[in-house]
Amino acid sequence: MIGCYDFCGHYEWTFAWLEAEGGHNLVRQYWEEGISRDSQQHARELILSQGFAGMRTYWGHTLDHEAAGYAIHANEEVFRIDMHACPSKGFLIRNGLVQYRDYCDHCMGWIGPVMQDAGFVIDHEHNHCGQCWWEIRREESTAGPSEAGRLAGEADVRLHPGWNEQASPHDRYHQATDPDDKCPPQPPSS
Repeated sequence: MIGCYDFCGHYEWTFAWLEAEGGHNLVRQYWEEGISRDSQQHARELILSQGFAGMRTYWGHTLDHEAAGYAIHANEEVFRIDMHACPSKGFLIRNGLVQYRDYCDHCMGWIGPVMQDAGFVIDHEHNHCGQCWWEIRREESTAGPSEAGRLAGEADVRLHPGWNEQASPHDRYHQATDPDDKCPPQPPSS
């Protein structure tokens, strides 16, 4: 059995290998079938049956277990995660492991299908440096992403040092459930 951190490197390598062997659609198929519907079936079941409460149960446990630097804020309208230090992306960065073009896309690749099936949409942004934020709302919601600090206060990752310190543009999603539904590139949000 491989350790958790060794897994991150293998996982990232697998995405690149799948894309080289069968193209982007094979990677997407792996994210949806292999992760969303198989290895994360427990998350899927919690979210489908309990909505926001299931999200809190799943991510509260999982992110604590992974020793992630994160904050969760939720109310009856939105479930928000601020990721300050993603352990898996951080491991890849610290060890110079870059095989797949955007490792962070796999999160939307498996979470998106769960949310679509559960009737939710996602506003999300990641900076390719192990920091991101997620706002999940019911699909009928017309609310857009919150202003920095409005929902999460000082825990909002957009207010922290390092959020805007990378060379490449951030990837953003608006009311999405598909990893390919990125908004056009823009400068990082503040």
